[in-house]
Amino acid sequence: MSSCHLVPEEAKPSAGRSLTGWKILAIFLGFFGVVFAVNGVMAYLAVTTFSGEVEQHAYERGLAYNRDIADAREQAARGWKVEVSLQRRAAGQATIVVVAHDAKGAEPTGAVFSARLEFPADRKRDQALSLRETAPGRYEADFTASPGARELVLTAEQGGREAFRSRNRVQID
Repeated sequence: MSSCHLVPEEAKPSAGRSLTGWKILAIFLGFFGVVFAVNGVMAYLAVTTFSGEVEQHAYERGLAYNRDIADAREQAARGWKVEVSLQRRAAGQATIVVVAHDAKGAEPTGAVFSARLEFPADRKRDQALSLRETAPGRYEADFTASPGARELVLTAEQGGREAFRSRNRVQID
């Protein structure tokens, strides 16, 4: 008597390529090669686009902390009142207007005002502005401004020394 065995379809050897140890190794190395290459590119871009430091000489600034406190007390004793406004003009253009008075209400004479619009995360986009005196105690500067949040650092020098400094968050619409 002869017997006949039926072999199921999935148990038959396939006519395609077989998966060998060398092919698995190549797939494994290729996968991790792509992962390492992408990680390397991402790390390079992260390091070259933003250094992460806000203050370039943080240690020296920390050592000068007590001097900064003394300067702030001197500024408060001078009693300057400074009003700042940002006025939007044509598309992309703006004007900063500073009106200053000393403790007696008089306009400070001989002061040199400057402003710096600092981007919170990108020092490369900061803008330094020199303000011109348009009337006694009134200083202005025109600048190009894109919308967004900035830190406005306003300083005034009088007699070769810093007489006033303020730092305020502003929103340019």
